[in-house]
Amino acid sequence: MNLSDYFEKVKGTGVLGTADSAGKVDLAIYARPHVMDDQAVAFIMRDRLSHANVVANPHAAYLFIEQAKGYHGLRLYLTRTAEEDDPKKVEAMRRKSRQDEDTGETKAFVVYFRVDEVRPLVGSSVTREP
Repeated sequence: MNLSDYFEKVKGTGVLGTADSAGKVDLAIYARPHVMDDQAVAFIMRDRLSHANVVANPHAAYLFIEQAKGYHGLRLYLTRTAEEDDPKKVEAMRRKSRQDEDTGETKAFVVYFRVDEVRPLVGSSVTREP
């Protein structure tokens, strides 16, 4: 499966699951990942709980529900590999401008993940292993 083609063509809703070092789980709505290659993705993460969790515990899961009838989508099992906090790099990766949002939050990171496994939204069959 070509993740880049999939996430460019398919619309839907994404949820990132993370856990802290003690295993306390958090879920957050996240945009489609930036596909670096078939084995790596990146997310722009603000300095919030999800980011703190992946710093403390590098394992995460991303659930993507396609905007279609029925239950279609993907589950990505991820391991954090690196991050950057250069504001120019963060802004260059954004798909849309945040100039219209005045949240007062300026700190953001590009966080890179290795894709450990890809599974369908429903079912247990593995669609791709690294």
